[in-house]
Amino acid sequence: MPTINVTDASFEADVLASDKPVLVDFWAEWCGPCKAMSPALEELAGDVGAGAVIAKVNIDDAMDTAMAYNVRGVPTLIIFKGGEAVATRTGAMTKSKLTEWLAENS
Repeated sequence: MPTINVTDASFEADVLASDKPVLVDFWAEWCGPCKAMSPALEELAGDVGAGAVIAKVNIDDAMDTAMAYNVRGVPTLIIFKGGEAVATRTGAMTKSKLTEWLAENS
């Protein structure tokens, strides 16, 4: 399953109401580390298949959601489970670290 793009309008349905763990990547078009990490997130989305959702929130387009979760720098990654944020990391991560972190918090 590919990554999904989430907006302020779709965040509740796509992330909070999901019956699967959701790893949300808060990113920005102008962020170099965000762009560098994007292929790893796409690969991870393919690897986890239906077991989890990998979502991307562009903070420039979804400012309300970014502010609600206190996103102060990008990339910020938050894992949601049962509608609650259960883990947060800031900064780029490798695919192996993303996989490990998601497994620990799913």
